Amino acid sequence: MKKGYKQLLAEAEAEITAIDVPQAQALQGRDDVVFVDLRDPRERERDGSIPGAFSCPRGMLEFWLDPESPYAKPIFQQDKRFVFFCASGWRSALATRTAQEMGLADICHLAGGFSAWKTAGGAVEPLAGTRP
Repeated sequence: MKKGYKQLLAEAEAEITAIDVPQAQALQGRDDVVFVDLRDPRERERDGSIPGAFSCPRGMLEFWLDPESPYAKPIFQQDKRFVFFCASGWRSALATRTAQEMGLADICHLAGGFSAWKTAGGAVEPLAGTRP
């Protein structure tokens, strides 16, 4: 293997901005900020999400970001700050780096992911099937 996930994560983390839960909580609910949940729909249904987060499964990110893609989502063409998150911060770190490379300017990711958010007592929006 030429590069393992640890090296990919280290390279991404050297180029992106990570915010902690208190910083993310300060951004929550602002009109100029979009939280992007990169987790699989099954994870979201099982665990809930950050209230108001936009769901973008990690496997669709590049297609939903690119305005020339037939799958482009208008939300990513808005002049907003994007906060990516996943379960633990690994997928969101890699996704943040990819989004930056594609030209998304105002972007960061939640260090520790949704797990850190929940542990810190962050609000959780139950979704269909969410366990109490």
